[in-house]
Amino acid sequence: MNNRTWLKAAGIRALKTVAQTAVATIGTSAVLAEINFEVVVSAAIVAGLLSILTSVAGLPEVAK
Repeated sequence: MNNRTWLKAAGIRALKTVAQTAVATIGTSAVLAEINFEVVVSAAIVAGLLSILTSVAGLPEVAK
């Protein structure tokens, strides 16, 4: 397994997770003016970090 390949796959996966978390967090607000962007950004960053940590266990996209 190539480190560069792993970094690219883990980064793409983390970016998708961050975007999905942000959309889901924003979607819980009924009105745009009620969105707490600190919560959205915080939740998205934590989700991205957890995605990277989970990727340490292995990525199906990267052959061993």
